[in-house]
Amino acid sequence: MKINKENKWKRDFLTIAGGQTVSLIGSAAVQFSLIWWLATETGSPIMMSIAGLFAFLPQLVLGPFAGVWVDRLKRKTVIIAADLFIGLAALVFAFFFLFGNPPYWSVCLVLGIRGLGNVFHTPAIQAAVPMLVPQQELVRANGWSQFMQSGAFLLGPVLGAAMYAALPLWIILLSDFAGALVASATVAVVKIPDPERQIKQRPRFFHEMKEGAAAICQDRKLFIVTAATLLGMVFYAPLSTYYPLMTSDYFRADAWHASMVNFGYAAGMMLCAVLLGKFGTIKNKFPVIHLGLLGMGTSSLLCGLLPAEMVWFWVFAALCALLGASSNLYNIPYIAYLQETIAPERMGRAFSLIGSLSSATMPLGLLIAGPVAESRGVSLWFLVSGIALLLLTLVSALLVLPQKADN
Repeated sequence: MKINKENKWKRDFLTIAGGQTVSLIGSAAVQFSLIWWLATETGSPIMMSIAGLFAFLPQLVLGPFAGVWVDRLKRKTVIIAADLFIGLAALVFAFFFLFGNPPYWSVCLVLGIRGLGNVFHTPAIQAAVPMLVPQQELVRANGWSQFMQSGAFLLGPVLGAAMYAALPLWIILLSDFAGALVASATVAVVKIPDPERQIKQRPRFFHEMKEGAAAICQDRKLFIVTAATLLGMVFYAPLSTYYPLMTSDYFRADAWHASMVNFGYAAGMMLCAVLLGKFGTIKNKFPVIHLGLLGMGTSSLLCGLLPAEMVWFWVFAALCALLGASSNLYNIPYIAYLQETIAPERMGRAFSLIGSLSSATMPLGLLIAGPVAESRGVSLWFLVSGIALLLLTLVSALLVLPQKADN
């Protein structure tokens, strides 16, 4: 019976994770193609900043409210509905490219619509995992999930670069719709338990959002690490928008070189995910979390110091691989800690709140970084973000690591 039970959670988890991976491959190819099209057509950090703002704005505005509904509704229903919504948005936008050359702002619009679907999808998936996976296996399961997602991010940009060179954008957008259908089907065939809930007639949004916030604030170590990370993300988050410009404008490289940057980042994520998945459990997660933040800050700083010569591009790609590995070294134990310590009936709200606060760092960071990168170059912001993240990691480590940790 024990073996059968173990096989069941693995089968159910990997079925859903496999479908999400297929969907992410299509999404990554589409995301790369749209962003590269916008970067090469405009060459403007301001336009890239606006696109990034639209992508994160739905999470910023609606995230806490979405978390209330995630904790009220069946998580399986939320996941499927969000997947299909994102796929249909890509399908509709494909017709814009089929019948003409849409304006630049339309890319910002479709990124915002996709972001609206992710507002519900991401916390629902994260809250569903501990309902399927035994608590002691959460690091392992998140490692497997991040490995498959990293593979999607690795394959997606390469596929996107190949498709961008050979196919019109409207065909590329259809791959996102096809992936959403696959992801929805795999979720549909798995039974996802829901936590016991206190039935309420109507949502009391602010009261219920406050309960989600309390789940984070009551854990001192979690609160300190989360606060330090969010402050660091104000500087670090805009970098995801500036990778294409580092390749195209700073190093004067092409789309294939840009795909190699994404390839290296995803490869680093995969390697780290494999190693953490092999460990299975990490009792004291906070030293590992801080080591990941340290790697992110160091890599960003070094990227900002590279000369603008093509020979240094490959050093930049290698540092991006270290960035990817470091991000998973932080992210996997951090998510596992949340899933282990937060009550299941509050988990959707907690993840949505963190997602919203994280999203707030993107527009705030872009408002600061955009003018600086426009006038002084994107490499300077890599340097600034690295210094800021290292300082905040040091403060967090001094406050958290001396404490005896139980998780």
